This record gives sequence, C-alpha cells and structure tokens, in this order.
Amino acid sequence: MAYAANEMSPEAIAERTKPVGSVYTAADLEGIVDTAAAGSSDEPAEPRSGDAVFNAACSACHATGAAGAPIKGDADAWGPRIAKGRDTLLNHALNGFNAMPPRGACGNCSDEEIAHAVDYMIDAI
Repeated sequence: MAYAANEMSPEAIAERTKPVGSVYTAADLEGIVDTAAAGSSDEPAEPRSGDAVFNAACSACHATGAAGAPIKGDADAWGPRIAKGRDTLLNHALNGFNAMPPRGACGNCSDEEIAHAVDYMIDAI
C-alpha cells in the first residue's frame, strides 16, 4: 500500500529516507588504519603473500566459482588455463579477462602481489 507523504509522521518519513550506508574518507580514518608507512617512511612495505592476497581479494570468486571463475585447486578447470602459460595467466590477472576485472578488483595490489596470488593458485593444483 502506498502512502502519501502527508499521511506519514515525520519519524516514519525519516526512517524510510535514512541513508543505507556511510562513506568515510582517509581523513575520517586517520589514526585508525595502520598504514605501511607507520614503521619507517624510508623502507617500502613487504609485498603481501599470495595466500594473503587470495584471501583478501581473489577468494570471493576463486573460492566460490562466481561468474565462472575457476575454483582454486580444481585441476580440471585450471589445467587448460595453466597450459597457456604463467605469463598469460598473469596478463589476465593484471588486465582482466572475461568476467574478471583488471587486478581482480584489488585496486591496492601491486603487480608483484598479483603475481604472488597467481602463483598461489597455480601451486594449489
């Protein structure tokens, strides 16, 4: 049943039109998020391991098969892909392929970290 705005209380209108989420900027998170530069600004942070990148970014699809992604450890699904060579797999991971977006949607992953994730999935076969 539809209601006209003048038939609803101000509280009911506020409840129906409240935001569904929040947006935070870096300034909002200052002092909360541990950044890589916290230890020393002269030394770069170590790249994340393949396991860490997989769990943070890749597993959403490669652990579930979402959007047709080959599941980590599925030799039948990965075999033909691995046969094309690691360089092809890395290129697809970095630049996107089929339903997978570039970098697997991991915008904060370095090329080296993406390579670690590719190697981690290959090694699972």
